[in-house]
Parts: sequence; structure tokens; C-alpha cells
Amino acid sequence: MPEHGIYTIDTDYVRPGFDAAYLVTENGRGAFIDCGTNHSVPHLLRALDAAGLAPADVDWLVLTHAHLDHAGGAGLLMRQLPNARLVAHPRAAPHMIDPAKLVAGATAVYGEAAFARHYGELVPVPAGRVVMADDGHVVDLAGRPLLCIDTPGHARHHLCVWDARSRSWFTGDTFGLSYRELDSGRGAFIIPTSSPVQFEPEAMQASIKRMMARAPLAMYLTHYGRVEDVARLAAEMHEQVDAMVSLAQACDGGADRHRALVAALSEYYLERAQAHGCALDDTAVLRVLEMDIELNAQGLEIWLDRSRR
Repeated sequence: MPEHGIYTIDTDYVRPGFDAAYLVTENGRGAFIDCGTNHSVPHLLRALDAAGLAPADVDWLVLTHAHLDHAGGAGLLMRQLPNARLVAHPRAAPHMIDPAKLVAGATAVYGEAAFARHYGELVPVPAGRVVMADDGHVVDLAGRPLLCIDTPGHARHHLCVWDARSRSWFTGDTFGLSYRELDSGRGAFIIPTSSPVQFEPEAMQASIKRMMARAPLAMYLTHYGRVEDVARLAAEMHEQVDAMVSLAQACDGGADRHRALVAALSEYYLERAQAHGCALDDTAVLRVLEMDIELNAQGLEIWLDRSRR
């Protein structure tokens, strides 16, 4: 049994060690927090079996937000969990019941073939099995309270989950990205995620401060895993959000804003990785962060354009 009955599950999305879901167990009952994509469902069911639980023992699937690397497999997974209810932010819940807009948006970005390859066919969740978690909603897992709070910044439909038992947050994407390949003797290396389309720097800063007010011992990140030394990581998140905004503003108005911003972010993260003592060389660091740098640049550009309206 892992500490506090919390299992980290690699959803096998994109690459190993990139995308996690979590299984929280209590008195023979279980709750999944995030679920990856349709292709992740077998991994979650195997983790359930390894924990000594059956699908009927799962009471909850809690989604931090509706982005498909976190929630794309929700409908298919719920078909396997006869007694579970799905918990989501009020802005996210309708998209679990009718995923048509999620499909349309992601297909427009990736194309039909890539969407099918990465995500498969999204399965609706019956409305009667969906619970909308307003700010302060408490999920009862066999007497173990899991507190859901509204945490915008990465997305306006984002919630984070506080587990008092472990004094930890399940943070989705609000508390950034931290890949184990970039760890050093100083601990975890972290960067914010400003990916499209609802990055809001002030809201992200406020959400981080709100989580830190509970003096957490650890954070469980979707990308990727459990991290400690939370006060240092929070300070680095605050610093980097401000720096990323400044870089975006400096690149705004240029002839090729996107390329300039990708280059500026790459240089910034490399400098931080070197200062952190990451063992990988610059090429390898950029390989790990390549997708996130591209998405962060896109999200910052959308924020720039929106802020002018």
C-alpha cells in the first residue's frame, strides 16, 4: 500500500512519465482523479486491480478540467465503473455530458486523423451520473473528504483537490509541469503551463497563493507525479509566470511573433534548467519541453490578443 493510499498511474499518453492519473483508496473504496484518454482506460483498470479493488468499488471520478489529456477517457472509463459518479467544475461538466464541442475544438487543432489516433471516440457521460463541483464542494470517499476549489489561471473550468489526509493537492495543470528527467540534486524542476486557450496570469498567481495557504506537504501534478519542497516550487511558479508575461509582451508586434516567443521561452527555460543543475544537455532539455514550449507560446499569444480587446 503506498503512502496515504494514493497510487500514481502513468496513462501512457505521448510518452512514459508525461501524463498521470491518480487513484485514492480509503476503506476498500476508490476515487480516480483525472483519467487520461480512451487509450488510458486499460492502465487505470490494471491499477485498480493492483490495488485490490474491483471496478464496482470506485465511487468517484474527479476531473481537474476538461482538457483531453486529463478527461478524454472519462466516458469510456465510467462505462466500466458501475457505481461511480463523475465530479467536474460547473464549466467542465456540460462537456462531459455532451463532448461535441471538445471534439470539434480538438479536431480543428489536430485534424481528424491525429484526433482519432490520440483520443479515439469521446463517449458521453449520462447527466444523472455527473456532479457539478462548485467552489468548496466536498467529495466523500468512504469518510475521507476531498475538497474541490475553483482554481482558474490555466483554464476557467479548472478545479484542484485538497486531501487533508496527506496534506496534498491534486493540481491538474494549475501548479505547472515537472518532469522527472529534469530533476537534479536541488529536487524538482518546474515550469508553468500557459497552454491555449484560457491562460490568465493574475488568476494563476491567485490560485497558487490560495493552494499555498493550506501549507501543503506535496503536490500531485498531472505532468508528472508527486513533488515536494512546495514553497520553493511555488516561488518559482510566481517568478516564471511574471517572466513569461514579460517575454510575451516583448515579442508582441514583431514580424514573426510566434517564432520569436518560442525562441525566447526556449532560452529562458534552458537558463533555468542549467541553473537548476539538470543533468541533460540543452538539446535533451528542449526535447523534453518541446511540446510545452509550443503550447505555452500559443497560449501566451491568445492572452496577448485577448488583453487588447
